[in-house]
Amino acid sequence: MPRALLALLMLVALPLWAAQPRDLTWSEMIPPDAAPEVPNMTPLHDLSQMSSTLAEAAPAARQDLPNAPVVNSLDGQDVRLPGYIVPLEVNEAGRTTEFLLVPYFGACIHVPPPPSNQIVHVKSEVGVKLDELYQPYWIEGALQVKASSSELADAGYQMDADKIYVYELPE
Repeated sequence: MPRALLALLMLVALPLWAAQPRDLTWSEMIPPDAAPEVPNMTPLHDLSQMSSTLAEAAPAARQDLPNAPVVNSLDGQDVRLPGYIVPLEVNEAGRTTEFLLVPYFGACIHVPPPPSNQIVHVKSEVGVKLDELYQPYWIEGALQVKASSSELADAGYQMDADKIYVYELPE
């Protein structure tokens, strides 16, 4: 009888364990044999085109590596990736439903965009409130190795978000 109970517990627990997304780091999205990134040494913005009100009104800085190599083995993997949200589309409820996920705050807006293999183009039915974009989030879903372009930057990966929640460090 105990063996039957153990077998039943394993049958129930394995699908639950298998359904958990794998934590992915940004460094795992760069092929190990990729050339190291060379930092952009050009000015962040052309000051002659900057408005007198906010620096954000200036043209976006040029992306250094818009066609950076990707890790093809990540295609289709269910992952959980932390990052910051750069809005692309906002719905009537004031929630961004399409955005770029980037590894550091201000990417694509205040500083040159990271290489395309460090940007994920995300779509979400629920979205995130625009007033909550200053903090990092966990994004869960199936990662696609698929390039996309926006006015702000080129992305090497895409994802339809299954879950979005605030990133908190483990205690």
